[in-house]
Amino acid sequence: MVNESSLSGFLLLEFSQVRELQILYFLMFLALYLITVTGNLLIISAVVLDHHLHTPMYFFLMNLALQDIGQVSVVVPKTLTNILMNTRHITYSGCAAQVLFLLFFAGSDIYLLTVMAYDRYVAICNPLQYEMVMNKQACTEMVASVWLSGLLYGTLHAMCTFATPFCSNIVNQFFCEIPQLLKLSCSAFNQTEMGMIVFTGVIALGCFTFVVATYVQILMTVLKLPSVSGRLKAFSTCLPHLMVFSIYLLTGSITYLKPTSNTASYLDVLSAVIYSMVPPMLNPLIYSMRNQEIKVSLSKLLARRHFPQSK
Repeated sequence: MVNESSLSGFLLLEFSQVRELQILYFLMFLALYLITVTGNLLIISAVVLDHHLHTPMYFFLMNLALQDIGQVSVVVPKTLTNILMNTRHITYSGCAAQVLFLLFFAGSDIYLLTVMAYDRYVAICNPLQYEMVMNKQACTEMVASVWLSGLLYGTLHAMCTFATPFCSNIVNQFFCEIPQLLKLSCSAFNQTEMGMIVFTGVIALGCFTFVVATYVQILMTVLKLPSVSGRLKAFSTCLPHLMVFSIYLLTGSITYLKPTSNTASYLDVLSAVIYSMVPPMLNPLIYSMRNQEIKVSLSKLLARRHFPQSK
């Protein structure tokens, strides 16, 4: 039996033993990371610096961008370091922190996407009550609840996962992922963590049901709009949101609910990349870059940087 006192760390999945391929993977992950961080930082800068974007929708988008940067930063920098240093090692405490913060940001993402669906519902279905319902205090309380719920979610998962000793330190994934860690547990069945996973499934299903029901109401309202351009604008905002939300839940559910194998598979790695890296990379494009107000704000921001006004 291997426990924390005798376990100095874990050995993560190695993408390849060929150095040339390792460099290729390094460049690929670095490119994805830089694209994700840059896109989300641009969104944050636009919302902070442009007073026209100081509205509930863009306030939520800014927090989503912060969460997305946090999520990829939990996984990718350590992966890049390991590839560059040609090592697989991660410390015990580093692995626990990775589990905690990854689920903190991922859980917060799901909760915030649910809040954003409600925001769109009020804006489209009850526009006259929008300013009263989505006032500054209400939005602040919603976002604070999202972050606190995410932190509680990540903390509980980390505590339950690392509550039992491990009989091995070989993780068949390129980061510390709960299903792979549970497979290393000396206990044949981690009842507490399995209960947390079931509870997570119930919450995720509840969020998905709420989002779908919300968008059904939005769809019924949009179809009644007399303006074709108004309908297209509403659809372009809502459909991508529902698509990314579905991808997020689907890949996460497959990863956490399917039986784990004793050997690493390309499907496991691909699924992990999709749910941990792809949504944070696509969110700026889907939720913001398609938005004309964000485009105008970013254009002004970039023009101001390259052509500063003379004093």
